[in-house]
Amino acid sequence: MFDREVFENGLRLVMEEIPHVRSVSVGIWIGTGSRNETEEFSGISHFIEHMLFKGTSHRTAREIAEALDGVGGQIDAFTGRETTCYEVKVLDQHLPLGIEILADILLHSVFDRKEIEKEKQVVLEEIKMYEDSPDELIHDLFSRALWWSHPLGQPVLGSRKVIEGLTRQKIIDYLHQSYLPRRIVIAVAGNISFPEVKDLVRHYFGGWQSSSTTMDTGKIPEKEPVIVVEGRKLRQMYFCLGTYGLDSADVDRYTLYVLNAILGGGVSSRLFQEIREKRALVYDVYSYHSSYRDTGLFSVYAGTSIRNLFPVIDLIRQQFQELKEKEISDQELKNAKEQLKGNFMLSLESTGSRMGRLARSELYFGRLFTLDETLASIDAVKKEDILRLASKIFQEDKLTIASLGKFSDRKQLEKFLGRISSH
Repeated sequence: MFDREVFENGLRLVMEEIPHVRSVSVGIWIGTGSRNETEEFSGISHFIEHMLFKGTSHRTAREIAEALDGVGGQIDAFTGRETTCYEVKVLDQHLPLGIEILADILLHSVFDRKEIEKEKQVVLEEIKMYEDSPDELIHDLFSRALWWSHPLGQPVLGSRKVIEGLTRQKIIDYLHQSYLPRRIVIAVAGNISFPEVKDLVRHYFGGWQSSSTTMDTGKIPEKEPVIVVEGRKLRQMYFCLGTYGLDSADVDRYTLYVLNAILGGGVSSRLFQEIREKRALVYDVYSYHSSYRDTGLFSVYAGTSIRNLFPVIDLIRQQFQELKEKEISDQELKNAKEQLKGNFMLSLESTGSRMGRLARSELYFGRLFTLDETLASIDAVKKEDILRLASKIFQEDKLTIASLGKFSDRKQLEKFLGRISSH
């Protein structure tokens, strides 16, 4: 059963009661992330996420951790390009404690200057760790290829220079500008009653005042994507080949889910079977899509040896072309739909997944989608929809690539993509 409440300060509460479980997941979702940052603030959203665990006027950092550990609960957070989330998972009997701790870190963090300087070093180490992980870094390079100068093209972790130069006042000013009740959704899923949750949220968050401040999300630049080639001494070439995708609310989003499942969404997908199983050219290859409020991306990731780089790119390109030109079979369409529905249904066994689905539905659509609505939308996808969307997305003049490895001849790669585009 779903419930929804909008409080006087603009904060929204969405909830799903699940009586047959003993856990509760609570998430504080803020509709702000790295895309709201100008160049001088690149990485500050992620840094604030770190700092909210470093002590409040009521608890030290250790006491925050021990409060939930002591009841077998979990607390975590993450920063994305358009959202930041703080979440706890506890037994139903400990729900008041979970919500109180979230309120404490959101509303009473002290941002001690010594802790800020210590956490700078932690985040700088995190940046180094990320940059030493080519299979993760390549996805940021691909975003840069699509949205070079826009904040969507910049890494969520930010730049070393910005992190090193952060001051306490800068952090607090940015927090007050971005963490506003009208931009926040509190999502709850588990074995709880709506009146209880509503009373707890009103008690801890009802007095949180909003302001008229607005944050610029930056107009998406209308330009051709660039090719990003980063040379590095690695044993493999890592790359993402793709193009612009769909925004979060696009009417074709379910068609895209099905298309992605067919192309590279699992071990039975075309890419995996053709490139890994049939030809043994890669260990890992898959496709994915990322959607935002007003744009999106679609990409194929692969890691291969230098000698196989161009053949693998060619094979991926051939799969793009086939989806544009040849109607998929009834069986392939059925299998893709069943895969999506199965994955979706299995995710519902987790209160955390249900909580996240509630929050994203509210943030991007302002309403909750039922299980039946979602399954019906997947079932409604037709073969001709796949052909139409593939032709729309895989436009040859919009394809781009980001690569990472020993091969660093950008001109040769540009020429190769041009040769592909001429087919």
